[in-house]
Amino acid sequence: MLYETDIIKWVEQQISLIKEQRYTEVDWVNILEEIEDLGKRERDRFLSSIRLIIQHLLKWEYQPEKRSRSWQITIKRERNNLKRYLRDTPSLKRYWEDLSKVYGDARADAANETGISDWNFPDNCPYSCEQIQTDWFPEE
Repeated sequence: MLYETDIIKWVEQQISLIKEQRYTEVDWVNILEEIEDLGKRERDRFLSSIRLIIQHLLKWEYQPEKRSRSWQITIKRERNNLKRYLRDTPSLKRYWEDLSKVYGDARADAANETGISDWNFPDNCPYSCEQIQTDWFPEE
């Protein structure tokens, strides 16, 4: 099946079939799966940016002696990504509710990178949605 061997060609084929209104030939099962996956990928990109921002804010706050320009750049880049994701897909806002799940992963990532035990970081995310999205940085 073309879907399993060349996804791009399959997509082009499905688009042609729909444009030509040849609906009975369309691979609806896989189209629906791809549409569902598209939504999940958008959500995951959004949450990944939040995770990276939190991870780097934790490193910034808990390892001030190792602060680097690259941490700042990562935070700023991911904040810009968040703005773009929310501008292009406003319904992603509802995933801020997943902050506690994202925080656990970000905390573990920060612990792995810094060598600081994760129990030294707060149990719950110390940053508000506003702090994550704006130019805010923990006190220097």
